Amino acid sequence: MHKVALRSIIFGDPHQLVLIGGPCVIENEKSTMLLAEKISKIAKDLKTPYVFKASFDKANRSSIRSFRGPGLQKGLRILARIKKELKIPVLTDFHTPEQAKPVAEAADILQIPAFLCRQTDLLIAAAKTGKIVNVKKGQFLSPWEMGNVIQKLEEAGCKKILLTERGTSFGYNNLVNDFRSIPVMRGLGYPVIYDATHSVQLPGGKGTASGGMAEFIPTLARCAVVAGADAVFMEIHENPARALSDGPNALALSKLGALLKELIALKKCGATEK
Repeated sequence: MHKVALRSIIFGDPHQLVLIGGPCVIENEKSTMLLAEKISKIAKDLKTPYVFKASFDKANRSSIRSFRGPGLQKGLRILARIKKELKIPVLTDFHTPEQAKPVAEAADILQIPAFLCRQTDLLIAAAKTGKIVNVKKGQFLSPWEMGNVIQKLEEAGCKKILLTERGTSFGYNNLVNDFRSIPVMRGLGYPVIYDATHSVQLPGGKGTASGGMAEFIPTLARCAVVAGADAVFMEIHENPARALSDGPNALALSKLGALLKELIALKKCGATEK
């Protein structure tokens, strides 16, 4: 399997679990910078690599009235500050091919949203930036179909690829997790991230917003690490009840340290057994 390097972080290292996390969307500059610092400190204390994640625009919100974020220009400026001033690598998603170049200037990893994972023009635009590309597996795809996504990226010149499992649609407003998808996608040749918070989402479950079952985040995260996930992705908020996006499926910051410590131990156990 190809390992993917970002500074001192190695995705695909059996001895290293990477944390990717942050708020679903940038709510404001001050709170986003502060949250990045707090998560980074928790990760450093546990000696685990950390990549900050937040969206500058949530283009697929359930309702037209839902908060989307600060937008491209302001959002990228905030992400660039986190990267430069806090020395934290940054991941963010984008939605149109023309956004790829400016996003690549601010972020270390470009993310293709799950709903857009088969959009060829988007994948090609991401590949041409030369940055690491993380593709979230669509809720409507089997894990082996991600081989077609990989082929598109590789033929566009990208070999720094990450794949993310985030659950599969199971009827209306519900997701389930098939943990076979983690070794299946790792078998395609690239590291796999597990999105522990979107996997407990209830898409559109509140009618004009998505619901979630955040109480199951720890259980599913543990299962994913045991199944071989190279990184865990979590949306983290100081107060999920007050989050402007995806609060019902976010992890409270106060719970991060204990869970991360447990996940690191499980990762080390799996590496020892191998």
